[in-house]
Amino acid sequence: MSQTKAQGSRKGLTPLSIIFVVVGLALFIYFVKKAGIGQIADGIRRLGAGFLLIIAISAVRQIVRSIAWSLCVEGPYRLRFWDAFRARVMGDAIGNILPFASFVISEPAKPALIRDRLPLMAGLSAITIENIFYGLSVAVFISSGMIAFLLSFSLPQGLRAGSVIVLLVIVIIITLGTLLVRKQVKFISGTAGWLHRRGLNAKWVEKGRTLEDRIYGFYHRNRARFVPILLLETCFHLAGVCEVYVTLSFISPLQAPTILTAFILESVNRVITMAFKFIPLRMGVDEAGTGKVSKVLLFTEATGVTLAIVRKARDVFWAAVGMALLLQRGLSLRTVARDAESALAEEAKASVL
Repeated sequence: MSQTKAQGSRKGLTPLSIIFVVVGLALFIYFVKKAGIGQIADGIRRLGAGFLLIIAISAVRQIVRSIAWSLCVEGPYRLRFWDAFRARVMGDAIGNILPFASFVISEPAKPALIRDRLPLMAGLSAITIENIFYGLSVAVFISSGMIAFLLSFSLPQGLRAGSVIVLLVIVIIITLGTLLVRKQVKFISGTAGWLHRRGLNAKWVEKGRTLEDRIYGFYHRNRARFVPILLLETCFHLAGVCEVYVTLSFISPLQAPTILTAFILESVNRVITMAFKFIPLRMGVDEAGTGKVSKVLLFTEATGVTLAIVRKARDVFWAAVGMALLLQRGLSLRTVARDAESALAEEAKASVL
């Protein structure tokens, strides 16, 4: 029954997914033409072989989050770096290619892809914990970027209001998240229980309770790992700032980048990524947002759009690597989605029994 519902939900999302892809593509074409195709092409030519340096820097981001995931695995289990790295790359490829996949497929697929090396529930709870640390680091990073943006530049009224709203939302999220962890609020199992009373299968209640216990247990048993994990997440963001700085150094001959402008642009990129993760490659919205903010930072709009396009090329590169790893194992996107759902259902059933 649950499998049928999952299949139905995927089918139901298809028309909406197509709409988002079409709208994103239309926005992409519009903002590329508005910024100037010739100027964008010149920026890409100036980057040239520097794209290899962009790929190298982005590899650091993949590496540090893979190590962070490994540190979130509790004994007696152990997650090797290479297993974490390839699972992350394959899972991220799914999230970048399929609309909405980041919410329903991408994250569960990562531990499901290596369940022959690590029990699914151990891998799933570990990646959930790593995502909590990542979410905390993102909140701090974005809020710092928004504060720097507000204090350092004269912003149009709409952009200033948007920045203030983002900052307030992040403060609220950090406050609520801190309270949930410190008070050990049974949010997951409580929500699952509420849904169970309205028809949700009981196995998901037990699954939520098990996952919740693992997360809060990690908080009590592994506090010595907190600083190393947070430092790894910090390295992820610093590498992102470095990537923006290097890209702008190549594509912006008239306006040299600074660490501050690279920091602000990367924080804006994090906002766009989090808000529009359901759109493949953030098509259109990245060009619009980055182009607008770049003008405020005294770059040309074409420079901002080119920066967004270079990011897309980077994501396409890693998506290709992820797809190559999937094909090497004889897997397709549909197979991975089905296996992830089946593995989760089997694990939930086993936990009930």
